Amino acid sequence: MRGPTLQMMVYGSVLIMMLILVYRYTQPSPVHHLQYIGAIAALKESLSRIIKEELARKNSNVKIPTIYIITPTYRRQEQIPELTRFAQTLMHVPNIHWIVADDANVTNRQVVEYLTYTGISHTYLLTPMPEKYKSSSIKPKGVANRNGGLQWVREHATTGVVYFADDDNTYDIRVFQEMRYTERVSMWPVGLVTKAGLSTPVLKNGKFFSWYDGWIASRKFPIDMAGFAVSVQYLLKVPDAAMPYKAGYEEDGFMKSLKIRPEEIEFKAEECTKIYVWHTQTKKNGPSNKDILDSKYNDTNLRILQKRMMIAP
Repeated sequence: MRGPTLQMMVYGSVLIMMLILVYRYTQPSPVHHLQYIGAIAALKESLSRIIKEELARKNSNVKIPTIYIITPTYRRQEQIPELTRFAQTLMHVPNIHWIVADDANVTNRQVVEYLTYTGISHTYLLTPMPEKYKSSSIKPKGVANRNGGLQWVREHATTGVVYFADDDNTYDIRVFQEMRYTERVSMWPVGLVTKAGLSTPVLKNGKFFSWYDGWIASRKFPIDMAGFAVSVQYLLKVPDAAMPYKAGYEEDGFMKSLKIRPEEIEFKAEECTKIYVWHTQTKKNGPSNKDILDSKYNDTNLRILQKRMMIAP
């Protein structure tokens, strides 16, 4: 075992012992009680993850679980910039497979070329929205993409973790560390969601208490798409699990289809006290002007850039 890793484990073990002793021989307030419990649980989880990853490094036959990241996308000016930003994060995350599901009927060569350039293990899928939903006043965006990604996982994976990651969010790489060893379903807070500014499970004394979200409505699971992960093994045990074509109820319907109960969920990010993902949403840019189409630019580099900017004649 490497020196820095061993040192970290020793420090972590000592901290856990100190926290347990302080908790046992003092009378903490309810707030401090929750903080102690959360700190102890977070340290134990971190040490467990360190040990697993260290064993994986020492034994080439032991691999850390693969995270299958399903990203819905669609053709727009911001598509390549969004995917580029997300890819820069994913390049720092080991053992992932990026499933980019495009709402299109024809392959977008720009997207395929960029995915290849990143060197990230990936699959590009064409997952267009069914025609019958395109005329809906509120379209169920991303559902066909995510269900297409789930189908690919069912056909190609037997272990690992599935995560739905939109291309316009901001991710701390720690969110991927948190979800990697999910046994069934894990959850954590998501920032910048609705006017509430946050979507998260609410815990009391380390146990599920309720939900906090800007739009609870009649949802049993009022959560954000970026706030949960599912183990592949658990997904395969529920072959009918899928996301419904019902705008606003996609997460809720998927959780219900998994037949999971709130008390069975694994709460991550230090008992849901840390935020590692934000629903930032890039500003929608207005259409570029048509100056680039002037004939004087024929046979110049602007013709190539025109296509990359997705400006049609």
